[in-house]
Amino acid sequence: MSTPLPTTLRILRSLTEIPRAAWDALVDAQAVPFLEWTFLHALEESGCAVPERGWHPRHLTLWRGARLVAAAPAYLKDDSDGEFVFDSPWATAAERAGLRYYPKLVLAVPFTPATGRRVLVAPGEDRPAREAELYAAAHEYARAERLSGIHVLFPTEDELPVLEAQGFAVRLGVQYHWRNRGYRTLDDFLARFHARRRHQLRREMRALGERGFEVRTLRGDALADVDADTVYRLYATTVDKYPWGQRFLTPDFFARLLARFRHRCEWVEARREGRLVAGAFNFTGANVLYGRYWGGFEEHPFLHFNVCLYHPVAEGIAQGLARFEPGAGGEHKLTRGFEPHLTYSAHLLLHPGMDKAVRGFLAHERAAVEGSLPQWRAETGFKEGD
Repeated sequence: MSTPLPTTLRILRSLTEIPRAAWDALVDAQAVPFLEWTFLHALEESGCAVPERGWHPRHLTLWRGARLVAAAPAYLKDDSDGEFVFDSPWATAAERAGLRYYPKLVLAVPFTPATGRRVLVAPGEDRPAREAELYAAAHEYARAERLSGIHVLFPTEDELPVLEAQGFAVRLGVQYHWRNRGYRTLDDFLARFHARRRHQLRREMRALGERGFEVRTLRGDALADVDADTVYRLYATTVDKYPWGQRFLTPDFFARLLARFRHRCEWVEARREGRLVAGAFNFTGANVLYGRYWGGFEEHPFLHFNVCLYHPVAEGIAQGLARFEPGAGGEHKLTRGFEPHLTYSAHLLLHPGMDKAVRGFLAHERAAVEGSLPQWRAETGFKEGD
């Protein structure tokens, strides 16, 4: 048998440097829709993940001759905005110590806190070996460019052993996901709750209908009637509410997705007397729904819960979906049947002192997260034993 050719690293400064078919040939069921070429390309070409906004594409690709064998979306970052793994205190501590924290290298999907493959590997390849080669190449690149470190955001749990073997420290996070436990109807789901909580949820679910609202999901060809500028304006109503909110996305981003990524998109809208009041722009993967961008032109009791939680859950049961991930944050999801789920990131700081300090912080944080899991699970309101 002939010895396989060694792999070589090529760093791409744009997704346009690689054909869509070559990149997407690496995307497997665990890669999530956000790793597809069209989504990542839309972020770049619409002016979202671009150098002017602190995202410098440096996509890592491994080649064996002319064949792409592994790839990871990666960026040099001038700040920590839009990552959803919060390391700004580390940057502040580094600055106080006279150390430079930015730029850093992140392997991530911009503005997207969804767990999925961070390294895409061609079918038939030794996945752990290619992952290790890519991380080693990233380490070499970071040293050559005098970067402060490498950060892998929202990898899958089965990617962690290779990351740890490469010297990365793992950080725990928590999101709240809905899991389909074999429900045939929404009543099956509600039956898991104690009576008091079940009555509360039914009351909240009825609230919009009693006020004359209609909530529906648009998919496929029906998305042709959805206006990208309207989606953007709704998205902006949410981020503009908060002092720290930033409009990371652009109207053109939504327009590109509605035109070229429609098979992965869903639009949940709430109307009253035919007038659009609120909406949520979501994505679908392999038997999974991902909640993403929500907004409302008006404030109404339980409007957000119905558009972003209850209606997608009911639709998920009807479609037989396995899971619904409504996005980062929101402990209010616990009392509505969403269960705590660990997320991960991995970090390698190149300055020994900084790396030691971060590892010490992560050990304490891990203990706090793991210690809180039983309490979070108890807050769901499920009957004992469920």
